[in-house]
Amino acid sequence: MEITFSPSFLNSLRSFPSALQEEVLEKVEKFSNPKNHQILKVHKLKGRLRGCFSFSVNYHIRIVFEYVGKPKRAYLLAVGDHDVYN
Repeated sequence: MEITFSPSFLNSLRSFPSALQEEVLEKVEKFSNPKNHQILKVHKLKGRLRGCFSFSVNYHIRIVFEYVGKPKRAYLLAVGDHDVYN
């Protein structure tokens, strides 16, 4: 699966400590294989973020994304703690 990053995603990622940046990038790499989506807890979001999806990096950090185009590509919108949903 092709993955692209929004500018706000990249800005948030740069603000993390290097160990957390590496963890995020490892999970993004796993996410590129749809077979890993269940392990990463990929799920649809509701409310204001309806139409978007999310998956877990670790217990605290989430990535919000949307599917675009055909074939499906993932556009990563935001990364952060649960406040990323606000």
